[in-house]
Amino acid sequence: MSTTASNVRQTPARDWQPSQQATRERLAPYSLRLGINPLGWTNDVITEFGDETPVETFIAEAAAIGYEGVEMGRKFPTDRHAVAGLLADGNVDLVSGWYSGRLAEIGVADELANVANHAALLAHNGAQVMVYGETGLMPGDDPLNEPLSATPVISDADWAAYGQRLTEFGEALERDYGLQLAYHAHLMMVAETEAEIDRLMAETGDAVGLLFDTGHIAAGGRGLARVLANHGHRINHIHLKDIRRDVFAAIRERDDSFNTGVRAGMFTVPGDGCIDFTPVIDFAKSDAYNGWLVVEAEQDPTQAPSAEYADKAMRTVQSFFGG
Repeated sequence: MSTTASNVRQTPARDWQPSQQATRERLAPYSLRLGINPLGWTNDVITEFGDETPVETFIAEAAAIGYEGVEMGRKFPTDRHAVAGLLADGNVDLVSGWYSGRLAEIGVADELANVANHAALLAHNGAQVMVYGETGLMPGDDPLNEPLSATPVISDADWAAYGQRLTEFGEALERDYGLQLAYHAHLMMVAETEAEIDRLMAETGDAVGLLFDTGHIAAGGRGLARVLANHGHRINHIHLKDIRRDVFAAIRERDDSFNTGVRAGMFTVPGDGCIDFTPVIDFAKSDAYNGWLVVEAEQDPTQAPSAEYADKAMRTVQSFFGG
């Protein structure tokens, strides 16, 4: 992970709850920490999923279960100082936050202007990575409700220029905010298949890290072990997500949309689906990676109660580390 820049406020010391301290002790020998994303409580796109749940509930329940850190979601304030107070009150650290980038369509200067407030918020609150999701070139006015087959494609001739823009953007994030760019390979976005990830890594410099999301890697038809072997040196962030095989297969066969798949329950927490996490856990335990492991699963909280499934994921992750 990158060192924190001089203009980034250091994360304050925490008086950890016993459950959080147990998590720290389990993962500390591997230089790892465990966080969680709020998508199991409040969905960022399907607004009726958890819309009544305040961000304070998410943080309190996550901390009580034992998670040390949280990623941001749509219920978080956008003022850096308000976020700092929220984290302090909830006794958690900030892991990262998603940014919807459009470098497939716009220039670096415009993107840096667009990201400035978000990047400053992350840096102020001690995050070291920013999750970058490429939303440029996505189809239609409501892309996540388009068929999965409508996933965007960058032309062969445009890859080099796109990679150069990403590299310049990543270098600026590091220089100006002390943040590493963690590029999220993602269904319905321009880096979805294994070939697209290979091309992305080939056309970008080391300033562009790879977010390894187990659910999206598997759903995109890639083998976890193969991507780890080819690009492990570029991985700077890890999401632990599982897939319900039969549900996802049916979504693919019908060529339904991403949101239809989420509503049907194609994603779930580790230990509740079909993914063999052994390769990514072995990688995380090695000297090749240090940083955060983040549990994430887009689910309907009325069908998959948030705290219950977060606890299930915690127990699964603990089992990976001998407990």
